[in-house]
Amino acid sequence: MTPTHLRTALDLAAAGVPVLPLREGKVPFGNCRACARNACGGRPNMKSAGPCRCAAVCHGWAAATTDPTVLTAPAWATAWRQAVAVAYHPGGAGVTVVDLDHAAAVAWARASLPATRTVSTTRGEHWIYQGAVRSANAVRPGVDIKSLMSYARWLGPGTGRMTDLPSAVRALVVKEETTPAAGEVVSSLPERATWDRTVATGCRHTEGYVRTGLTRGLAKVRSHTESGAGSQAFGVARFLARQHAQCPGPCGLNAIGEEIVAAAVSVGVPEPYARRSVTNGLESASERAA
Repeated sequence: MTPTHLRTALDLAAAGVPVLPLREGKVPFGNCRACARNACGGRPNMKSAGPCRCAAVCHGWAAATTDPTVLTAPAWATAWRQAVAVAYHPGGAGVTVVDLDHAAAVAWARASLPATRTVSTTRGEHWIYQGAVRSANAVRPGVDIKSLMSYARWLGPGTGRMTDLPSAVRALVVKEETTPAAGEVVSSLPERATWDRTVATGCRHTEGYVRTGLTRGLAKVRSHTESGAGSQAFGVARFLARQHAQCPGPCGLNAIGEEIVAAAVSVGVPEPYARRSVTNGLESASERAA
């Protein structure tokens, strides 16, 4: 018997929508041993094109396909049996998803963007436009843009007529200039704050615990030397802030944020973009904790 999620995926693939299964947590399946840590060089359709032709569900969104022989192949069978949802690659389908994560974000979209096809989500809505664009997280509080090089969870066809991608959405996607021209300074932070116990008098964690997590997060941001450092800064800020959700405070999150901003700027992210990403990450964590 064909698993329900696989049947859904095959229907979408027949309509020209590249799909892949999602595991528990509603995230893509991890890479196989040969593809772990991108040792294979990555797939040809990734930003840094690689030679990988792995038959398994590796490399997240880049594994999405419309080929029914791949979707039903033995290498994908276990993934479909374990799948909790179906995802699709918006950019591969020629569309852009404006992911609105809460009521305030939905209200902003209704006031600022042209009406289009909408799909209800657990916390908000997906607004789907015709046309692909670069993806970016945290372009506004509670707003992500999912299109090229990203995936979105399939939640149904939605309602309303899909309209063309407006310039207002394109304007939200700020390009991260991660390779400045020789001699060009993108931004500088001459007197950045650093985290220590003096700014975290109400934190329940040890200094070693906080510093270890921060050091690892900063390393992740700095590792994105070609692209994605701004989005990584958002994720690191959100993750670290969540660790302090149960603390009486203050925990010095502003100082933690400054260190993340500095790390993003060090690999070429424009300072305004870095600050916006980090601020949105910190705010997102507090909203979800509430």
